[in-house]
Amino acid sequence: MKAVDYERFAKLSPFELKDALIDLASSKSDRMMLNAGRGNPNFLATLPRHAFFLLGTFALEESERSFSYMPEGVGGLPLHDGMEARFGAFVSANAARPGATFLEAVLSYVRDRLGLSAGGFLHEIVSAILGCEYPTPPRILPFVSTISCHYLARELFRDQLPASGIDLFAVEGGTAGITYVFNTLRENRLLVPGDKIAIGMPIFTPYIEIPQLGDYRLVEVNIEADGAHGWQYPDEEIDKLLDPSIKAFFVVNPSNPPSVQIDERSMQRIAGLVRTKRPDLVIISDEVYGTFADNFLSLFAVCPHNTILVYSFSKYFGATGWRLGLIVTHADTVLDRALAKLAEVDQKALEGRYCTLAAEPRDIKFIDRLVADSRTVSLNHTAGLSTPQQAQIALFSLFALMDEADDYQNAIKRLIRRRQTTLYSELGLSTARDSNGTYYYALLDLEQIATEMHGIEFAQWMLAKKEPLEMLFRLADEGGVVLLPGKGFGTLHPSARASLANLNDYQYANIGRVIHTLSNEYHAEFVRETAKPTLVTA
Repeated sequence: MKAVDYERFAKLSPFELKDALIDLASSKSDRMMLNAGRGNPNFLATLPRHAFFLLGTFALEESERSFSYMPEGVGGLPLHDGMEARFGAFVSANAARPGATFLEAVLSYVRDRLGLSAGGFLHEIVSAILGCEYPTPPRILPFVSTISCHYLARELFRDQLPASGIDLFAVEGGTAGITYVFNTLRENRLLVPGDKIAIGMPIFTPYIEIPQLGDYRLVEVNIEADGAHGWQYPDEEIDKLLDPSIKAFFVVNPSNPPSVQIDERSMQRIAGLVRTKRPDLVIISDEVYGTFADNFLSLFAVCPHNTILVYSFSKYFGATGWRLGLIVTHADTVLDRALAKLAEVDQKALEGRYCTLAAEPRDIKFIDRLVADSRTVSLNHTAGLSTPQQAQIALFSLFALMDEADDYQNAIKRLIRRRQTTLYSELGLSTARDSNGTYYYALLDLEQIATEMHGIEFAQWMLAKKEPLEMLFRLADEGGVVLLPGKGFGTLHPSARASLANLNDYQYANIGRVIHTLSNEYHAEFVRETAKPTLVTA
């Protein structure tokens, strides 16, 4: 491999460094690149997609039916009257097509289990899938909102919170959600330059970078998870949140890249701290990986009034290209109380910002300000996630709700856990199960791996002699393997992140073998350097 100036890459985000590693890994035509650097899954939920496309066919028939006097190719808005009966006939006529039975069951579930109007839901989702009207209301369609709340209550809240009393804003994926949240916190003076924000570390790299941007200029306080104790937050780290100058706690739960959920003890400590000492603390929690954990419990479930939950459908349903996400706040949120306590000068400024939206702009809720800010306020009337995307959110949510045996979830969990076992088996390492783990990523601790393979003396030599980036570049150059550096995610020890979601079993076996080969090469070098010279006697 050509000499590499590692200093030049040291400050790059892992996602920018990835491009250089991909160039190296793909430079040889006689091998397959093994890119475990990105978390895009190679699995996806097919049944709700079958339902989406079949429903689209019905929706088009409804549109053309309403304008049947017009030439072919021209349709109108779907008509509510009689739609439910026509839908029943459509499903019967298409019973052999994938998704038909599911769609029939959806209508029954919406009516009989959720207590909603089947006809009202059908008209909303048919209009939504056609994309023929603005999202109304802009925040989220009414039936989509109710169904999504039931989904969240089951999958993230363990039914500890009712599906009512929750406000949702449908957005273009989790990253859009985080962007909107930080923007509105800034615009409404709830976070101002110089404020402290606690960040649960390690964490998804852009989340380290966002508070540092010139737009925000926040002071970061790291809340460090302990890798030696299952990547949980020690009590003394959680207790940093007692500092009243910390305005918000920003966390990914389950974590990225350690891939573990916050355990019950830590959840209760955070909840107790918020309840008794920090009722003003704002928690921003990205919980995209929650559905991969066993018995997951959201921070929103234990701190509902203080938490802004950002959830994405991207990973669980294999829908990164759909861009589907939710911002969730409680109907009685500390954010609205904080807005009411702003200084009069700030209140006046915000009245000017939002005065075109309501006669009493001071009464506009935080989540509705989010919607307006997403379209620079003036275009609030055209805000909202596209309605076909919202239709898919509803179908994904219903798919999970109706899968009472969790067949899909269990299949996906088995898939990624098997890949983890395959990778570690080739490395010759044990794979003890963590009850809090999701196994979506493997955070490979280089010191631990070196120690288990060849002993502590070798591990110490390797860390002293070899740059972690050198190891990643050699893996890419010699084995076609792309991993991301743990340092870029805020880990304190040399490590590499491997996604367990985007390759097949045999490819993880190959990655394990490549890493093992490089380790053996380093060990041979270690033996040569540390071998005691043989004494020659006369």
